[in-house]
Amino acid sequence: MRVSELAKGMTILWEGELYEIIEYEHSKRGRGDALARTKLRHLQSGRVISKVFQGAEEVEPAFLEERPLQYLYTTGDEYYFMDRETYDQFPLTREQLGEAAHYLKEGLELTGLAYKGQIVKVELPTFVVLRVVSTPPGVKGDTASGGEKPAVLETGHKIKVPLFVKEGDLIKVDTRTGEYIERVGQESQ
Repeated sequence: MRVSELAKGMTILWEGELYEIIEYEHSKRGRGDALARTKLRHLQSGRVISKVFQGAEEVEPAFLEERPLQYLYTTGDEYYFMDRETYDQFPLTREQLGEAAHYLKEGLELTGLAYKGQIVKVELPTFVVLRVVSTPPGVKGDTASGGEKPAVLETGHKIKVPLFVKEGDLIKVDTRTGEYIERVGQESQ
């Protein structure tokens, strides 16, 4: 695969290891070769490195098989999942999950991506519904902060929400950007 075919989110094999492209910038100068400046996240360790690929350099794409998964629970730094077809259970570490760990709620159904039979990455649904566990009360007329306030979700992740959101509210969050989308109700008591 040529450097110009790379894209953010793609998984590649580089130096015999699996990496996900988390940042990608393509540039071409005059008559010279094209360059691709990338940030790569190692799928096993979670380590992020910067790499510049030259235009003539060949990059090997990694073909990943999709598997239906369900998130079960967390113990320490390990997150346990179940394959919904085989019922096999296995852990992934916080480093392997990256940002996805912020949106995992028990029972969440998602897609696992396997390389040579081993899950190396998970794909979340585009939107998840999470409960707000902590947020300061909104003060009417307080728009100095743009009409937003901090909130802690049931997963421990912190995001900005509108002033009208209260503790116990269920909100929809975009897992691609981490942004509040809408309030979908309140937790039933």
